[in-house]
Amino acid sequence: MIRSALAARGLQHLHRRAVALAVAAPLLLTACSTGGGGGDSTAAPASATTGPTASASAPPYDASALRKPAGRLFGVASDGAVGDLAPVTAFAAKAGHQPDVREYYQEWGDDFDPAGNTKLWHNGQVPLLSWVPEQAPLARIASGGEDAYLVRFAQQVRSYQGPLVISFAPEMNGGWTAWGPGHATPADFVSAWRHIHDVFRQQATTNVIWVWTPHVGDSGTPAALRPYYPGDDYLDWVGLIGYYGPQDGSDYRTLFTPTIRTVRSFSGKPLLIAETGVAEGPRKVAQIDDLFGGAAASDGLIGLIWYDLRRQWPGSKQPTDWRVDSSAASAAEVVKQAAQQKFGFRVAP
Repeated sequence: MIRSALAARGLQHLHRRAVALAVAAPLLLTACSTGGGGGDSTAAPASATTGPTASASAPPYDASALRKPAGRLFGVASDGAVGDLAPVTAFAAKAGHQPDVREYYQEWGDDFDPAGNTKLWHNGQVPLLSWVPEQAPLARIASGGEDAYLVRFAQQVRSYQGPLVISFAPEMNGGWTAWGPGHATPADFVSAWRHIHDVFRQQATTNVIWVWTPHVGDSGTPAALRPYYPGDDYLDWVGLIGYYGPQDGSDYRTLFTPTIRTVRSFSGKPLLIAETGVAEGPRKVAQIDDLFGGAAASDGLIGLIWYDLRRQWPGSKQPTDWRVDSSAASAAEVVKQAAQQKFGFRVAP
């Protein structure tokens, strides 16, 4: 799939080929399968600092307890600004579960929105920022050429008193991205990722959970994954993007299992299906059952995030409908699966 949705500014979200191109309930809350969101007594975030180092006026939120979570989450990926709760409310109504994570998309160069992320966090969702460097070459980021922006962004994230999951340059193994094969090397990606991580560390920005997010391996993504891996010290979760679609996978065994096996050969980090969906079609109900069943049986997998949109992508002849309620039958199956899975994200003691 393609993942270049720049939601905060309403820019077009890219997708792969014809379809072409988040976690936890708040620490003091436990989301339940019937959808109990919640609030957080944490004070409103301080304004971002403007100097070269992080402000000492307020300690940053510590997300360390989320890095090895217990329980499983069910989240939603959608367009719209991070503080817009309409996608969350709509998804909860039709899926029968208040999402534990909201994934949104933002272009490199845009400022972080502490107020919008706080609103989402206080509503019961951990924000997952899919951060896409559409116009910033990875080599330039790695060399420090984007540091003025990067330092400011890290300070803005630090000022937000809540957890943030960051997926930088997702689908780096896909040639449809501006940072994938043919546009940047695996070494460029690793160097850029590590540099970003180091800048956040220098700014004492401790409220980030880093998720490394390749696309599942298939005929459109033949690139080896291991060269893109930044190393265990530079990430917290491994995310995977893969769809049951007109041209993509048809079952969990062929869509996710081979890539999970590959990833497990070099990483034992918690695994998240960071973006998925099932295209409307005659097999949608059965494939929803297959997706949830496969995820539940995958050892070390902490949950999945559903891409809840209907889109017509460049090159396609008609829109593809990934929404859980593309039919009454598919909505009913998602509600059933969400209840059976007993989603409810908890922080390990």
